[in-house]
Amino acid sequence: MARYGIRTDEAFGVSVYELRRVAKRLGCDHDLALALWETGNHEARLLASMVDAPALVTEAQMEAWAAEFDSWDVCDQVTSNLFDKTPFAYDKVREWSAAPDEWVKRAAFATAAALAVQDKAAPDEAFVEILETCRRQAGDDRNYVKKAVNWALRNIGKRNLRLHAAAVATAEAILGEAEARAAADRKDPAARAGRWIARDALRELRSEKTLERVRRRG
Repeated sequence: MARYGIRTDEAFGVSVYELRRVAKRLGCDHDLALALWETGNHEARLLASMVDAPALVTEAQMEAWAAEFDSWDVCDQVTSNLFDKTPFAYDKVREWSAAPDEWVKRAAFATAAALAVQDKAAPDEAFVEILETCRRQAGDDRNYVKKAVNWALRNIGKRNLRLHAAAVATAEAILGEAEARAAADRKDPAARAGRWIARDALRELRSEKTLERVRRRG
């Protein structure tokens, strides 16, 4: 687990697959989720995100949990299992996207990536706004932030044709801004981050496989 950036000092090594089986047996239980989280155990916290009730989650709980994220998998599981289904999801994407803490900022874009896949009823405008947030934050060269910005950008671009075009345009804008930074200072970390985010996103969004999928969705 440690080799993948997962803390092992509070972990038993139980797989996510097994945790999902346990969560299915337990069912939805908000109080249990809170108790599991308080243990501080790695798997208990993953399980907490699987059994919690999104309608009962408060902003205070989201802030408290996000402040304790210490690995990418806890961040990603909590945001995709729980946070994206709460009434506060889009607000937290906006608020956390400029957070100084690496994990909280990753949580913003991991939540956005999950929303792009799972919130089928959301209007395109909600994701156009998030694309602009991706552009603004694409200069953050911290590994877990830039990967999440890229993730959100790609997922939004695969929702439908309109958002695909918007995501490609956003990636091109990010690349243009990164190239301008590099021209001024070739060692600029913001240029390095923007180039990686944009080039990787454009490679996937322009692939024939992605284009076929988006065309089917219309």
